[in-house]
Amino acid sequence: MKVLYFDCSSGISGNMTLGALTEIIGDENYLINELKKLNVDGYKIEISKKVKNGITGTYVDVILEDIHAHHHEHEHEHHYHHEHRNLNDVNKIIDESTLDENVKDLSKKIFIRVAKAESKVHNKSLEEVHFHEVGAIDSIIDIVGTVILINKINPDKVISSIVNDGYGFIECAHGKMAVPVPATSEIFASAGVKFRQIDIDTELVTPTGAAIIAELSNEFKVMPVMNVEKIGWGAGYKNIEIPNVLKVYLGELEEKDDGIYVMETNIDDCSGEILGYTSELLFNEGALDVFFTPIFMKKNRPAYRLTVACKREDMEKLQNIIFRETTTIGIRYRFEERKVLERKNLEIDTKYGKLKVKKVVNNKEEYIYPEFESMKELAKRNNVPLKEVYRFEELK
Repeated sequence: MKVLYFDCSSGISGNMTLGALTEIIGDENYLINELKKLNVDGYKIEISKKVKNGITGTYVDVILEDIHAHHHEHEHEHHYHHEHRNLNDVNKIIDESTLDENVKDLSKKIFIRVAKAESKVHNKSLEEVHFHEVGAIDSIIDIVGTVILINKINPDKVISSIVNDGYGFIECAHGKMAVPVPATSEIFASAGVKFRQIDIDTELVTPTGAAIIAELSNEFKVMPVMNVEKIGWGAGYKNIEIPNVLKVYLGELEEKDDGIYVMETNIDDCSGEILGYTSELLFNEGALDVFFTPIFMKKNRPAYRLTVACKREDMEKLQNIIFRETTTIGIRYRFEERKVLERKNLEIDTKYGKLKVKKVVNNKEEYIYPEFESMKELAKRNNVPLKEVYRFEELK
């Protein structure tokens, strides 16, 4: 599985992302040429190397030509220079471009995250919000440029570290603002991004950066075991105590055979009907396997152990069914690895009609296993014993 891992230990911004992803692609002209499809002028892009605390990264500067305001990573510093655009204007620019459909869709999703945050902070409807941040050409370039590069790299998955922001206050058009700035906080809150403040007295995450990582990743954790093929270093505008760089790894994540969770509970005070019904509900809600084992519990009571195998994401739902339907008050669970054979569902012709079977492959050998319900149907339809249909291999 091809994975991009974003290390946001020094925050994230639009142009740091552009720098890191440009290094991964290894072609500076790709971004510049693709952005021409936006048909927006009034800016130019300068790509250079910058050294941050001894680390060299790529710095992408979006320079607005009509006003001599540098992007300087700090979108907030130049609010008052930008012509104000609303979300519809931005969407129109994207829709009317000749960019790839995937790029258009993902860019609009990132913009709407910023728009919703700004609308909440300023208590205005989405239509009314005139973004300082989003309306600016540099934000359009940051977001669409990022998506152009992501689309080119085409990872199967994006994972991020916990996102670090600084503390203190920064200057913007509205005066002084506490870090994380309101739009960044709202973007993180609505997306469930895991973030924290670190001991750096300035802003490390811009709203654009926040929206990019919120849209791209839904996992925020330490880097999983992966074979790293390439690392992109994106330099930020600031000179601070820690290197102001975004580090993005491109690598292969080993896809493990899918492990499962096994839950167990011992029940000695519940009727057979209730347990049978519970088993049915568990299967209906996605349990991979449900079975009962007869056991003896305290006071020599004959009882049953209920065992349920399931995927991680179904565990809570299935536990709720067990607690609601049975008399148990505790469930043990553990993670187990399993090996699953590759399988295909097929229909084969037999003397009695079409039979549904599973074909599994192990070590280049193939086995065919019939589906019970399908055999039952053929046995009834042909008025023959079930064991006769079991001989389907001989009866072709």
